[in-house]
Amino acid sequence: MTDSIELPGRTPNTPIAVNIEMWFEGDFCERIEQAAELGFPAIELWTWRDKDLEAGGKLLREKGMTATQFTAWGFGQEINDPDFPVDKFVEEIEASCEATRLLPGCELFCVVAGDNIKGLSKEQMHAAVIEKLKAAVPVLEKHGCTAIVEPMNPYNHPGHCLYGSDDGIAICEAVGSDRVKLNWDLFHMQRFEGNLIDNLDKGKDWIGYVQFADSPARNEPGTGEVNYSEVFRKVREMGYTLPLGAECMPKEGNARRAAERLWQVDRDSA
Repeated sequence: MTDSIELPGRTPNTPIAVNIEMWFEGDFCERIEQAAELGFPAIELWTWRDKDLEAGGKLLREKGMTATQFTAWGFGQEINDPDFPVDKFVEEIEASCEATRLLPGCELFCVVAGDNIKGLSKEQMHAAVIEKLKAAVPVLEKHGCTAIVEPMNPYNHPGHCLYGSDDGIAICEAVGSDRVKLNWDLFHMQRFEGNLIDNLDKGKDWIGYVQFADSPARNEPGTGEVNYSEVFRKVREMGYTLPLGAECMPKEGNARRAAERLWQVDRDSA
């Protein structure tokens, strides 16, 4: 353990977008301030409709920070239901595209496929997801935005309809647009299938964004079973240039200690 690092969020090798929902408390701007105090160059967030995006975007610009992505379509909104209206989904994607303009650097947003629906097979649910994503592609193209679909894991999200890289890649291939890719959450991938480095190679054409947390407790790297120094190095070697999303919970609620541990793990990835 090194001495305290003044700005641990300013990691030496791999830029990080800290998840303000999991790391900090307060309103949108207060959480941005806390991220800036630790030196993070970027943030990510969950829902956007409950936030003052104009004020947050202004503050991010003042701090020289960016936002990487937010959640456009989350849990409880079952786009895997064939009876769910396609136009309602497309309308929300249009609104989310408009919202990205208020946040500097933001061209991505996450889409969650939905939990299992009684009486429907996985294939039927995935077909419904594909149908809606295809319908949204013209809107995404018009705005220059990318929807990133997030596979989950069955331990933290039992009864979900989308797990793992194989099914995630298959959905993206079926949509067939560079405007629909995957939110490659390494925490979910580790818990569902492991083999992180080989699978990054397998999925590299469909990786739109990378998130991380250590397994199994979902705290920061250096607290669990994943050798994140090697994984961070691999992600950089693939040519991925966006900040990686720190969608993890600081161990014992200590954000500064978590940022310092993250800095050290990234230092060792050189």
